[in-house]
Amino acid sequence: MNILISGGSGFLGSAFSRELMAQSRAQNKDVTITWLTRDSGQSHPDDINMMTYDELAMSDMSFDVILNLAGAGIADSRWSDERKEQLMASRIKPTQSILDFIARTSTKPKLLVSGSAIGWYGTQGDKPLTENSDYETDFAHTLCDEWEQLALKATDHDVPVAIVRTGIVIHPEGGMVAKLLLPFKFGVGGQLGNGQQIMSWISREDWVNAVIFIIEQQLKLTKESDVNHIESLAQDNALVSDSTIKTARGTANDTHTVVYNLTAPNPVTNHTFTKALGSWLHRPTFFTLPEFLLKLMFGEMSTLLIDGQKVLPQALLDAGYSFKHSTLQQALENQK
Repeated sequence: MNILISGGSGFLGSAFSRELMAQSRAQNKDVTITWLTRDSGQSHPDDINMMTYDELAMSDMSFDVILNLAGAGIADSRWSDERKEQLMASRIKPTQSILDFIARTSTKPKLLVSGSAIGWYGTQGDKPLTENSDYETDFAHTLCDEWEQLALKATDHDVPVAIVRTGIVIHPEGGMVAKLLLPFKFGVGGQLGNGQQIMSWISREDWVNAVIFIIEQQLKLTKESDVNHIESLAQDNALVSDSTIKTARGTANDTHTVVYNLTAPNPVTNHTFTKALGSWLHRPTFFTLPEFLLKLMFGEMSTLLIDGQKVLPQALLDAGYSFKHSTLQQALENQK
């Protein structure tokens, strides 16, 4: 398998690349990974190839799978108008470059896996949300939706698309846990607001394995061009969720698409998350950052901290994926 990854050197892309290469060596499979980058001098592992966006614009190479993860961190700074534009551009520009490549290349990829986030659903409190759920409009939804809708244009070129909506990824090397380590280690960690907001999380190991699982499953499905066959698989073996079938029928050319929530099956409240993180680090969690202070500190971005989302991985479970870390305690303890 030959796979192209945008955002390959990031928190998720690098872990995915390491695991895929390790699995390919263990199973004697031939896998080639190429990272798409804007910096031709970027450091990278010896077993990873590099390609710049300028080179992609002139290339007619063949890739079996494209994994599109490029995008600035949504929670890295306050959402000023300028920052919102940066967040949007950091997703749209790489995705458009990939679409331009797909349109031009003579040998189309068998699958585009494109990143998104559970922010697509907007703020909905503790309402259970699956891939079939509707959304509430806010900036996070708009950001994710424009990213997704652009990626779905790959189906115009008969390339199937899998959208992966990622929750809070648990690993000390990055994401929320990395940001919280220092204050918690100094004993000043605590819950946010009233602590009752739901946090939908996934361990990085499960995220990586789930994406590999999705690629394997979708490559099997794309061998069948008949959507009715996809439906029979779903009915007989629960290989894909209802949302797969509905989305597939909804596309103009019947090139199938599917959405997966990359979250663990057991979301927790912020209070529970805080206590679990403090216990893992053997530190007290007495402090509370009140809601008004969070709004003062982070402005509109504070919605990511104050307003919860209960997002469930229904499509993954229906497809038969088995989580290694189904509880937060398992995910944290595995990092020791």
